[in-house]
Amino acid sequence: MNLIFYDFEVFPHFWCVTCAVIGEENGVHQFSSEYDKNHKNKVDLCNFYEKHSGDIWIGYNNKAYDQWIMKAVLAGFGAWQMNMWLIDLGKNGWEFSSALNSYNMINYDCLQGYRSLKELEGFMGERIKETPVDFKKQDILTSDEIEMVFEYNEHDVEQTMKVFFEQKSDFDAMLSLVSEYNLPLQYIGKTKAGIVGTILGCRRHEYDDEWDISLVDTLRIRKYYHIVNWYKDSANYKLGEKLNVHVAGVLHTFGLGGIHGAVEKYHSTGLLIHVDVGSMYPSIMIRYNLLSRSVTKPELFKKIYDKRLALKAAGKKKEQAPYKIILNSMFGISGAKFSDAYDPRRNHEVCINGQLLTLDLIEHLEPYCRLIQSNTDGLIIQINDTDEDWERIDDICYEWEKRTGLSLSFDVIREIYQKDVNNYLFITEDGKVETKGAYLKEKKSLDNDLPIVSKAMVEFMLHKTSPEKTILEANNLMEFQKIVKRSGKYENVWHNGEILPDKTFRVFASTRPEDGFIGKQKVSGATIEKFGNTPDKCFIYNDEVINVPIPEYLDKKYYIDLVYSRLEDFGIASNR
Repeated sequence: MNLIFYDFEVFPHFWCVTCAVIGEENGVHQFSSEYDKNHKNKVDLCNFYEKHSGDIWIGYNNKAYDQWIMKAVLAGFGAWQMNMWLIDLGKNGWEFSSALNSYNMINYDCLQGYRSLKELEGFMGERIKETPVDFKKQDILTSDEIEMVFEYNEHDVEQTMKVFFEQKSDFDAMLSLVSEYNLPLQYIGKTKAGIVGTILGCRRHEYDDEWDISLVDTLRIRKYYHIVNWYKDSANYKLGEKLNVHVAGVLHTFGLGGIHGAVEKYHSTGLLIHVDVGSMYPSIMIRYNLLSRSVTKPELFKKIYDKRLALKAAGKKKEQAPYKIILNSMFGISGAKFSDAYDPRRNHEVCINGQLLTLDLIEHLEPYCRLIQSNTDGLIIQINDTDEDWERIDDICYEWEKRTGLSLSFDVIREIYQKDVNNYLFITEDGKVETKGAYLKEKKSLDNDLPIVSKAMVEFMLHKTSPEKTILEANNLMEFQKIVKRSGKYENVWHNGEILPDKTFRVFASTRPEDGFIGKQKVSGATIEKFGNTPDKCFIYNDEVINVPIPEYLDKKYYIDLVYSRLEDFGIASNR
């Protein structure tokens, strides 16, 4: 089995594709339209496909686009004809012609949510390269233009490979599922929902009892029983309404999502405890028989659950990954209308009972602690640092576990900074640091936006290092990058009085007087709108930025001010 990375470029009178076979000497192959005499043509592509039809074809958005261009070309249709079908008409490739069914491809897509490949190139510090040739050019491409397109095409394949290897653990987990459950290799390209539904034998069924919600019989809620009553009448929330109410002195939101509540702009040291419900939703499904009724193999779900817990206890993170996919996907696909596992009543019951079981725990703990935060599957509380208080909390949690059939784990926190329920940092007793939220999360190569700002905030919280010290001592330009992209709603990008032809840009704050903001324009002549969260004065650097030194005109004060502004969002007053 080979891995083949591929990408198509399609014009009205020209197409080309680059295919890179991993592990093959001279493994880069390029093919194009018949009129390009300098590269392999359609006949060569057909032969290449026949040789590699049983291999895995990897691309970026290839499931929605490139595979259908390939099949159209192989079947004798025009590449531009299929391009218009997919892009201009917004139709699915499989609707185009039944003739495409003769060409099977095992596709794996590296697509990262709503991110374009160009944005990921920016995050990784690579050159953000876009073709200078208009994709809708009606004339025959010149030889120079063809060479530029091929260079761009090969660059995209190289970047797709880098994206793949940055997230290869996802591929490995899906491949493990295919192998573990003896599925055809073709399933490697299915969505997680699709493969999980197949493994659990889900069969589509239409239910007419979505709002016949049942509450579990282990609840012991008294003080906050008005919240239980609110859930007993589905008219209160079936249209997406929320209940905002104070619980344990903290404003909470209840609805058809997880429970959320937090003390805002909070910082504390002392004895804080992170109380976490283990695998909450899968546990509720098993303990209370709330697994989707469309699952025909519920015993397999329980077996997977037990196996994952055993691997987790043994510290085998990689080995448990495929089982974690199944367990964590089950709740989502039970609420997805087009999934074979769709069972809206069970989906709502798991969610609602999860919130009420958490509320039950809060009610019993409330007299003996201060609630700092509640979220979907856990709490953070603060207690007096005495053996008596700790033992009381432990006893309450033990009783809750025995009564509900769910398990709890505990991390002792020595310090916490909290903006709200979705943005916080805490340090555990053993020095482990946990962060959540865009402000603080560790920047990964595929989401590397303003890393210096997050770094400076974390350094301040962990070591009380001033933002000035962290930022002024930084000497790598990549740490200061902000990636912006023009969406399809806008026609133009403006900077320093010029319209820029590209869509994606890496911007930095500037001290140069001639530099202005970077803006976007819906149509020519319309108001130019500044891109959000970008400086008023900036410069653009779309070349590779890895290890590039900082120019003297980088405005470091902009980033220092931004850090202080965000620290204030956490309730940390500036001492400048």
